[in-house]
Amino acid sequence: MASQFLFLAFIAITCSIALATDPSSLQDFCVADPVRSVPVNGLVCKDPRFVEANDFSFSGLHLAGNTSNTVGSHVTSVNVAQIAGLNTLGISIARIDYAPWGVNSPHTHPRASEVLTVLEGSLQVGFITSHPENRLITKILHVGDVFVFPVGLLHFQRNIGYGNAVVIAALSSQNPGVITIANAVFGSNPDISSDVLTRAFQVDKDTIYNFQSRF
Repeated sequence: MASQFLFLAFIAITCSIALATDPSSLQDFCVADPVRSVPVNGLVCKDPRFVEANDFSFSGLHLAGNTSNTVGSHVTSVNVAQIAGLNTLGISIARIDYAPWGVNSPHTHPRASEVLTVLEGSLQVGFITSHPENRLITKILHVGDVFVFPVGLLHFQRNIGYGNAVVIAALSSQNPGVITIANAVFGSNPDISSDVLTRAFQVDKDTIYNFQSRF
């Protein structure tokens, strides 16, 4: 009986892991066709006869992003929107540039885990576990260090040096999605009711209106 229970538990865990990633391709590739607009989970495949090398390549990750903004960082994403050949492969990549003391604001990727590798500079990184612990797991990274952000968890990065910093991030989805918390809460369209936000953040309405005006 115990062995049967362990077998069923193993099957359940295996199935849950399999279902937690992008759908696997059932052919060599499924290059996204941006012209066809059939509603599917993902993107429609391009006719393989018209697939070419450019469908699998991207140029530009050697170029620094413009960090002259309020948060002092810039994300150069390379997902299925930039490389059509990533369709159904369940992977994407990004370059993130940070000005001195710049941050990649707290955010989540609803469809992907992230593996971050530091190429230049030093960063404080961290993620927060789910309720009720809300535990902050954080670490200082230097060149060559790698850190993992589990799928869906709130996370951030901050350049702690006087020079620029650069990382490469690999993500486990062709389209990871991103929800930046401050933008989503205070910059939603339409606005979240101030009655909701004053209760949630335990501040007065003027404070909420001030935050909303910034986003």
